[in-house]
Amino acid sequence: MSTTLRRLTTVVAALVVTVGVAVTPARAADPDPYTFHLLAKAKPDECFNGIGQPYPAGPPCAEGQAKVNQAYVWGLTRVGSSIWFGTGANVHCLVSGATLNVAVPVVNPDYVCEYAQSQTVRDDPDFPAPVGDQRPPQVWLYDAHTKRLTDKSGEIRAKSADDAERLRTTIGLRAAGNLNNVVLLGGPALGDSLNLFAFDARTKRFLGSVNLPQYGNIRTFLVAEGALYLGVGVGTNGSSGGAVLRWTGGVRNPFALEAVAVLPVQAADLAYHDGRIATTTWPAEQPSSPAQLAGVWLSPPLADGEPGLNPEDANGWKQAWHARQYETDRVVAATYGGGGVASFGGWLHWGTMHVPLKATKVHQTVYPQSTDDAKAAQVKYTQRGISIWRGRDLGLPTQQIELLYGESTLPAYDPATATWKAVPTGWTPKYGKSGFGYPFNNYTWRMTVTGNRLYVGTMDWSYIANEIMNQPSGFSARDRAAVTAGIDPDAYGGDLWMFPSTSEPASAININGVGNYLNYGIRNMIPNGNGLYLGMANPMNLRTDPTDDVPEGGWELIRLDRSCP
Repeated sequence: MSTTLRRLTTVVAALVVTVGVAVTPARAADPDPYTFHLLAKAKPDECFNGIGQPYPAGPPCAEGQAKVNQAYVWGLTRVGSSIWFGTGANVHCLVSGATLNVAVPVVNPDYVCEYAQSQTVRDDPDFPAPVGDQRPPQVWLYDAHTKRLTDKSGEIRAKSADDAERLRTTIGLRAAGNLNNVVLLGGPALGDSLNLFAFDARTKRFLGSVNLPQYGNIRTFLVAEGALYLGVGVGTNGSSGGAVLRWTGGVRNPFALEAVAVLPVQAADLAYHDGRIATTTWPAEQPSSPAQLAGVWLSPPLADGEPGLNPEDANGWKQAWHARQYETDRVVAATYGGGGVASFGGWLHWGTMHVPLKATKVHQTVYPQSTDDAKAAQVKYTQRGISIWRGRDLGLPTQQIELLYGESTLPAYDPATATWKAVPTGWTPKYGKSGFGYPFNNYTWRMTVTGNRLYVGTMDWSYIANEIMNQPSGFSARDRAAVTAGIDPDAYGGDLWMFPSTSEPASAININGVGNYLNYGIRNMIPNGNGLYLGMANPMNLRTDPTDDVPEGGWELIRLDRSCP
């Protein structure tokens, strides 16, 4: 790894390097009035007194400074006025350590990642150092009528030692769903397995938990035609394949599941479309065929045979699109992820996801470079902003796919000449450039339809890119210019975009983290009438001083209201 890249991946879990100057979005804003209401926010839960140092008592902190570990509203579901969500702690540190394999401790004004120096690892040397900043996730219940927020995590720990241990070893509660008075929350666990937790939606009572060793990840629940489905992965972060499971349980048996899809890749987001279930996917560890790349897969019709999807449907899923049909560089294509997906106006819409610098690291492994200029070019030309797609009649002879936001050419490496070339993608974007015109939008984190509109929530890493590169960290002027070119300080924070119809481009509802520019992403969205509940991602764990001029870190639950004319 080059010195420049090592510095970047050391100081930030995943840092975006822009390919070009930002492009003005097609539309500036939606004319309808939107209002946002902060309902709940993570509070400081630990005191930090230096990397590798014991954690002082508190907060409040007589020694050190307050720290807020809980970073993401990672799983979110609604039962009437009850909003259930599960959290993830210090997720940016976990991504850096476990995904990018960079676990060098770092501290700056925004956050700290300790890795092997964490007290968790020091107290338990068997605890994996790359995820040393893991803290047990939390389960929260927000009552929209009473406006009361209740931490349900204690009920899990109190039920049994096994339940407490499962919560302790869960990396984060990445998904949530409900059906028939049962609320389920799940997340990957240490040991490459999956933990599920169940609550009675009527009584709010904790029912129990289970470990599923055959699965290694979970991303989404979906209710379709009266049945509840969940998308899972196999192996570390789902790198060894995937499945879609159908929940067949109830309050008395909350963990009854059966596999209704066996996939060569992990299932990511799910949507119900045209009588089928569609899933976006994340790639295999070392994809060897298009089937193992990020893509879009469709189930058999739910009306065929027995109602809904059943085990006999497990091998009947078909791939409708994959990343290599767009991405011109084969190595970069292998690092794409499939993001949010939704059915809207007769079209299935989906977007891509790009862990910043992941493509760079893989590319350096496949094509190591020897000169500084070649290494810098490799950093620059392997970054991608999100692309937004839609398709209809998928899997049929009349299949039609359109690129809504993306590129007509992308840089591809030619190993024969050791040069990068602009290669046509074969697509002409209908509405605009990648990232809704801003290349720092690197995750299409969620798509949701409500009020006859399609909403898209993104992750935007421009704030952390700019802040880190301007710290006295020994970066050269060339490094700084390459990384920060095109950053717009007025665009810090995750974006919320909206398609008013299938014949109009998206408009920006908010591009500033919905009131807090440290919210680098909108991790979750669920409908609320014409509005939405938004679950935010904000890992700035040292931003806890309410008296300074910087907003605070930690997850946020936000309600979006739209006034109809």
